[in-house]
Amino acid sequence: MNIALENTGLDNHELQTIQNLLDSQNPDIKDDLNQIWYLMDKVWYEYGCDNKALDWSKIGEYYNHPVWVLNGLFIENDEISMQIRQNIASHIAQSDFQTILDYGGGFGSLAKVIADKCPQKQIFIYEPFPSKYGKKCIEGYKNISFISQLEGTFDCLISTDVLEHVDDPLETFAQMIAVLKIGGEAIIANCFYPCIQCHLPKNFHYRYSFNFFATKMGMKNQGMLKNTHATLFSKIKDQKLGPKLKSIGGGGK
Repeated sequence: MNIALENTGLDNHELQTIQNLLDSQNPDIKDDLNQIWYLMDKVWYEYGCDNKALDWSKIGEYYNHPVWVLNGLFIENDEISMQIRQNIASHIAQSDFQTILDYGGGFGSLAKVIADKCPQKQIFIYEPFPSKYGKKCIEGYKNISFISQLEGTFDCLISTDVLEHVDDPLETFAQMIAVLKIGGEAIIANCFYPCIQCHLPKNFHYRYSFNFFATKMGMKNQGMLKNTHATLFSKIKDQKLGPKLKSIGGGGK
């Protein structure tokens, strides 16, 4: 995996840490996607994280490690990853949505593609603790903003590869759609599979049941967005899961 770090605007710590990671690649892994997963797992183990005995203080440190900047750089250099983002942005460009929430949008890889296609739309990236590098990445975009709290309402919600990382996917999804307007659209791409260690095994059953629970939370399944791994949902009403369904879903336990 070759990623040019020159002219990226990384600070010295990020630059050196990422270069050290690139220098520690596994020579037996030839595929770039598996290589970035290998490096992410490497940092996971270095921080002493365990995806079954969850220590969120350690996991929080892991998510603040520059390996996530490297992951973002990988995405922006990967043809398939960027084509998926182009396809999502093209869908949004054809809509009447004016306010878009990208939940857990990293340093704006998707937001920037949307902003380029839709300069009149406002894109908000929900990241409670955005990195300095992330802020630099969107400096040239007047229609992209980082937000640290979910307030107000939005026409469109995007969540790509987020829910497989969280303690309680249904609770997090409920928080997301609470700020989505009735009639608004959610573009949700999940990966409830053991690709990397930070995909929590206790959530893997949602690969079979997430769409069912979403419909019980006031969302209508509109099918897959073409040439992506995202499902389209429209919000038809505000509805909370009852205690029985929530217990079936797992409730983060």
